[in-house]
Amino acid sequence: MSDNGPVHAEQTLEHLRRIGAHNAANLRTAADRLFAAVRADGLVFTAGAGHSLAGVMESFYRAGGLAAVRPLYHPDLLPLHGAVASTKTERRSGLAEEVLTAAGFRGGADALVVFSNSGVNPYPVELAKLARAAGSAVVAITSPAASAEAPKRAGTTLAEQAEIVLDTKVPGGDASYPPAAPVTAPLSSLANAFLWNMLLVQMYNLAAAAGVELPVWRSSNTIGGDEANAANLAHYGERVPGLH
Repeated sequence: MSDNGPVHAEQTLEHLRRIGAHNAANLRTAADRLFAAVRADGLVFTAGAGHSLAGVMESFYRAGGLAAVRPLYHPDLLPLHGAVASTKTERRSGLAEEVLTAAGFRGGADALVVFSNSGVNPYPVELAKLARAAGSAVVAITSPAASAEAPKRAGTTLAEQAEIVLDTKVPGGDASYPPAAPVTAPLSSLANAFLWNMLLVQMYNLAAAAGVELPVWRSSNTIGGDEANAANLAHYGERVPGLH
């Protein structure tokens, strides 16, 4: 059996290059919206369910990451707390409103980023609808191609409800290998992290151009890291309970 690992690695890198180019304009628009929220002393709420929670984890309290992030989380959405149950929970209408209310989502100055590969279940769709109704910018990191192949459990999709869509171009089912009939090597987690990092790069550049400092985390495992993070902890700690 031949080793196609290097070929698949190059195909994955090409996929990331392709989505970077495809989303260039929307990345700029999304970064503008998120940076505006941070400058107005709002928060960037991030959300997902199932393995899309990996994107939420990547966005929160991460060395080099944005400090003004409030992750939205419900234990029943995490597969580690019950795999089948997490799928059922994402399909439950009404949970999004419960989670937003519990998190103190204000709308307006706050922004929302939702990670969801298929973007068809009630939880991510209702998050987007509620946040937009509250006057917030809503960025979806999702795959319209995957949405097209999935049952519309919410009657609409995350991509249709969001203000700005960052398209991961991940196929339905998420798998990428073997190319002819993929069954393994999912792409969505890599695509989510890549597009989030691209947003951070754009926001950093916007802050630099405006002559302001983007609030980011330093690694606590570097000399001076804890001291550098103290101001962010003091500023955001009361509004982001997860920081303590």
